Amino acid sequence: MAANCTHLDQVKPVRPTTKGCEECLRTGDRWVELRLCLTCGQVGCCDSSKNKHATKHFRETGHPLIQSLQTGDDWRWCYIDQTYV
Repeated sequence: MAANCTHLDQVKPVRPTTKGCEECLRTGDRWVELRLCLTCGQVGCCDSSKNKHATKHFRETGHPLIQSLQTGDDWRWCYIDQTYV
């Protein structure tokens, strides 16, 4: 059974800050899928991408929750509690 997320209080009404991974756009790199930080709106690439910028953003900021930005996906993930919410 999945753990309960204890960080839902950190979800803010955010909008994506870019139309692609912010870091990859700066460096000219490519990504596989995109994730949205639900605390600040940063857009990062997923862990299937070579740079894993969404996870890097979590490690640097401690912002725990992301949401998939892929069409047809409807899920959120808590890095700290390691569970879907």
